[in-house]
Amino acid sequence: MPHARATHLTRRGLLAAGGALGLGAALAACGDDKGKDAGSGEQAKAAKSGPWTFKDDRGTTVKLDKVPANIVAFTGVAAALHDYGISVKAVFGPTKTKDGKADVQAGGMDVSKVTVLGNTWGQFNVEKYAALAPDVLISTMFDSAGTLWYVPEESKDKIAKLAPSVGISVYDRRLSASLQRMWELAESLGADLKAAAVTDAKKRFEDAAARLRAAAKAKPDIKVMAGSASADLFYVSGTNLSVDLEYFKALGVNFVEPPESAKKEGGGWYESLSWENVDKYQADIIMMDDRSATIQPADITKATWKKLPAVKAGQVIARSPEPILSYDKCVPLLTGLAEALEKAKKVGQALR
Repeated sequence: MPHARATHLTRRGLLAAGGALGLGAALAACGDDKGKDAGSGEQAKAAKSGPWTFKDDRGTTVKLDKVPANIVAFTGVAAALHDYGISVKAVFGPTKTKDGKADVQAGGMDVSKVTVLGNTWGQFNVEKYAALAPDVLISTMFDSAGTLWYVPEESKDKIAKLAPSVGISVYDRRLSASLQRMWELAESLGADLKAAAVTDAKKRFEDAAARLRAAAKAKPDIKVMAGSASADLFYVSGTNLSVDLEYFKALGVNFVEPPESAKKEGGGWYESLSWENVDKYQADIIMMDDRSATIQPADITKATWKKLPAVKAGQVIARSPEPILSYDKCVPLLTGLAEALEKAKKVGQALR
């Protein structure tokens, strides 16, 4: 995961949000459920007439005369707010795939109805942003320095002068904590958190967490590895910084843990392995990064990958290292892993 100011990682490292991130050579060089909208999809009208205050995870308090109407947000944040009935005017970050379809991080948003200021790392149209007369910019943070995710370092000062910003941390904390913070932010923006779609999603999340805890308790010997694939390297993520893995571990899931010394190059997030050494760790289940910048399991042609016991057993599932922080979108993350544990057979073994 990016620790942009504290360490000097490669571009690949900076993009390794949530743990190991495999990128294709070009980029490296430089929810399953379609959730129902909460409420009407519009900010509460009553709230718009009054002042707005929100203290973010940097300790910064933003104060405005009224609830923000022109919201610009990182794609994943916009997707989470969408599930709470809050609309944004523009987004930045992975929004559309090469074929024009919604990126996995766009969740249930209609990407044809939002202005895209930048779709890839380093892209952010400052002029277009200024023309929107933004009230606030909202993003996540993957370090302790308050670095706003996908806001380019070279233009961050210009961007900061145009509107106040809000940062929600997904660094070194559990998923449940970040979900709560997004819940609080959505509420401040006028979301109806008593709407049936919202309360139902939260209940389903709680039930899914209980299911995962039970599955982990029933299969304590099943080892899970969080991986990500690029053309040249395979990344194995540790759990101590990733918001999803920290939570799953707290529920009892038994993860492969690369030693801290091995994760040094990855800023503490992950260990990089050559494809020849992809069998370094025993694993019964492999969770693979589902982001569009990574190589997906079906497209991995390396012989060493195909020989892995978990791969041969069909015990490979998707992982969302940058989860959309709504309860609705996080339910499949829990149920997917729970189901995999429930069905898993002990297959992991050293291949050397």
